Amino acid sequence: MLKRAILMLLPASLLAVGLSAGAQPFSLEELIAGDHRSEANIARNDFRNPAETLEFFGLEPDMTVIEIHPAGGWYTEVIAPYVRDQGRFYAAHFSPNSAAGFQARSLAGFEEKMVANPDLYSHVTIRHLLPPHEMAIAPPESADLAMTFRNVHNWIMAGQEHEFFQAFYAALKPGGVLGVVEHRALPDAGMDVMETSGYVTEAYVKEVAAAVGFEFVESSEINANPDDPTVHPEGVWTLPPSYRLGDVDREKYAAIGESDRMTLKFVKPAN
Repeated sequence: MLKRAILMLLPASLLAVGLSAGAQPFSLEELIAGDHRSEANIARNDFRNPAETLEFFGLEPDMTVIEIHPAGGWYTEVIAPYVRDQGRFYAAHFSPNSAAGFQARSLAGFEEKMVANPDLYSHVTIRHLLPPHEMAIAPPESADLAMTFRNVHNWIMAGQEHEFFQAFYAALKPGGVLGVVEHRALPDAGMDVMETSGYVTEAYVKEVAAAVGFEFVESSEINANPDDPTVHPEGVWTLPPSYRLGDVDREKYAAIGESDRMTLKFVKPAN
């Protein structure tokens, strides 16, 4: 049963949904625009298409789900409440043992966010992911679905993309699904591009996934942006929401919008 605190947070559309114990109180469409989300986060919905993306990956409210490196929790705001009552949610976040200071700060901010709204996030389990030392992001072969949003380029830059995908493979059940959204490089882009620009080729993501045992299922153009040429002075961070060039050509990059993105679905073989 929802507590009074959450009733004050959510819009009237959510209050009309059945709230009996064990029922599924939220739809994805209601959650992506819920009052528990900031205006800035809601503004990204048109670029990130969360409901369509999660439906493509096959998210159901009774699943055990892993969100990989959720950063500030943009997707957590949608997924965690959706599976709160019937499923399980693991956040495979940065480690406090990371040598990168921003990762520890990001983890601390995420933890504060979870504590600040227990009605939505008290069932979130935070695990730390720091290959090769911290790899257990959920009990072995326990998860139905693991998802990562715009993170693969970071792992390539660290030279650890295979270790990360191994962690996902170990945590998923046989038949479990891995969903990947990533900034999409031009098909002929080399490793020099992928190691510096934030853009990655679809072929390379499929190669890394296959190397650890995943099978490719299908792709979607849900998050495609044909207006993005993918070649920018400061890589993907030239575009919104980063705007690394500041006011230089800001209108030009705002008109492009967020990056062109691949949306890929993989499965861990049932056998």
